[in-house]
Amino acid sequence: MSILSIEQIAAIQKTNVDTLFSLTSKAFEGLEKVVALNLQVIKSSLSESEERTRKALSAKDPQELFSLQANSQSGIEKIQSYSRHLFDIASATQAEFAKIAAAQYEAQNHRVQTLIDDAAKNGPAGSEAAVAALKSAITATNTLYETLNRTARQVVETGESNFSAATTAVSKATRQAYGQASRTATR
Repeated sequence: MSILSIEQIAAIQKTNVDTLFSLTSKAFEGLEKVVALNLQVIKSSLSESEERTRKALSAKDPQELFSLQANSQSGIEKIQSYSRHLFDIASATQAEFAKIAAAQYEAQNHRVQTLIDDAAKNGPAGSEAAVAALKSAITATNTLYETLNRTARQVVETGESNFSAATTAVSKATRQAYGQASRTATR
């Protein structure tokens, strides 16, 4: 007697294929967002470069040229903004992957529980202790999974918080430095 029927095996394979295509779809959605972000950055950079060049060529004296340079937006701020957007895209994609993985885990857990229940019903007399031990092992595994999952979420939240704090601090320092440079250039 087989533990799984052909229909059950086919259903498991279908679920696995659906999961694969779902993960692939989410990965491509994330990639599309990164490509769109990069295109936006390139377009913006070209436009800003053209504007800066025109203004620089129309400067009447070195003082005006230095003033233009001091008043331009910091490249560091642009990099921070880009990094923030890139981090948001990666976080969103990771969250989608985590949702799919959690759903897959729950489905697999349900299949294993059903399999154990069927084995307990159809098992020989005296197999109750083995089934109880197996159920206990599965419960311990589920508890471990939930603990690891909770810990992983906390790590991601801490990383996001640290990234935001670092970005804010660097942005503030950059604005102060450019403010100082701007005041110095106009003197």
